[in-house]
Amino acid sequence: MKLDQIVNLLGAEVMGGRDKQDIDVEMGCGSDLMSDVLSYAKPGAMLFTGLNTVQVIYTAELADIKVVCFVRGKRPSDDTVRIAESRGIVVLRTDLSMFEACGKAYELGLRGCQANEKK
Repeated sequence: MKLDQIVNLLGAEVMGGRDKQDIDVEMGCGSDLMSDVLSYAKPGAMLFTGLNTVQVIYTAELADIKVVCFVRGKRPSDDTVRIAESRGIVVLRTDLSMFEACGKAYELGLRGCQANEKK
C-alpha cells in the first residue's frame, strides 16, 4: 500500500521525507526495544515506536526500514529528522498510541513482519 494512505489513516504528520510519500509499504512492526527491531523487522518495513532518540534512526538504517512513525505524540528532534532524511528514511509522527496506530495500519492491509513466516 502507498505510504500516503497510511499517513492519512493515522492522521500523521510527515516530519521528513515528504518526497517519498508514494512509496509502497507492505509490512510493519511496533516496538520500543531496538534489539527486537533488529531481530524481527524485515527490510522495507515500517516501524512504529515511542522511543524518541536518534538511535531509532540508526537501528532503522541497519534493519533497512523505510519509514519510522513516532507514536503517542512524540516529536523527534530536528537533528533526528535530518539524519533520517540523509539516510532515505521517512519520519512520521502521530498522536495515536502504538496499539491504535498498529491496529489501524493492520486494518488497512499492512501486515506484520512475521506474517509470511512458517512457525
